[in-house]
Amino acid sequence: MENININQFKVNESIQLKNVATTFDLGARKKAIEKELEEVREKLGDFQNTIYAHGKYAILICIQGMDTAGKDSMIREVFKDFNTRGIVVHSFKVPTELELNHDYLWRHYIALPARGKFGVFNRTHYENVLVTRVHPGYILGESLPDVKSIDDVNDAFWTKRFRQINDFEKHIVENGTIIFKFFLHLSKEEQKNRLLRRLNRTEKHWKFSPGDLKERKLWDSYQECYEDAINRTSKSHAPWYTIPADDKPTARYIVARILYDTLIQYKDIVEPELEADIKKNIGDYIKQLENE
Repeated sequence: MENININQFKVNESIQLKNVATTFDLGARKKAIEKELEEVREKLGDFQNTIYAHGKYAILICIQGMDTAGKDSMIREVFKDFNTRGIVVHSFKVPTELELNHDYLWRHYIALPARGKFGVFNRTHYENVLVTRVHPGYILGESLPDVKSIDDVNDAFWTKRFRQINDFEKHIVENGTIIFKFFLHLSKEEQKNRLLRRLNRTEKHWKFSPGDLKERKLWDSYQECYEDAINRTSKSHAPWYTIPADDKPTARYIVARILYDTLIQYKDIVEPELEADIKKNIGDYIKQLENE
């Protein structure tokens, strides 16, 4: 299987999604890719223990994508070897009444991972510049003092919201959070195939909603909003990665590789040393146990 350069997926300059591939050839069959993924995720699981023991960084992983892009299965397969004490997954859905009584970032802020832990956002704070931008009427439900009508949800409004998101991410990075943002880039044709599979397989019916087809009709609008959001918020301290998502095993491997190859660059993340007086008495502690 070919080695990959993780930087080829990082958004370092303005992109046009129509020119970004939704497929990627790893030069290997499915079983070989899954085997490589297994090896990388085992390494990630081991490194998670080191991050937990080190206790000075939090890892936030943001996963966005169109319906059927593979977000749920991505989380299941990439983090399968993690100790559950060190990772928390949040799936953000329609805001509750309580959440709407706070600013839009509140529910995301209180879900941030503690130092030493991984947090995965399945759909993220970017829903607030994606779904709400395609459906600006949703903003009226936030009861904002400076939004009296839909006319107030204008370009200046979105510019301000992007600034707030960039400030939010910069703040948490400066306080010890490492951010990864993954856009699972799916083709419209592949989404059609996956929706048809849901409809043709009885055991998958629960995943389907007629609303999926309504949102699909807005495909172009969503692509424009994703492109703008990525271009406005991919920063060196909080980069976006566009992940070719038409093939799920390939997408999972690329995400796992990006996580591992990036995290091992943090040379200060090491397991803490035992205190000197404990370390010098290790032999005595062993004898005590062996002589019981």
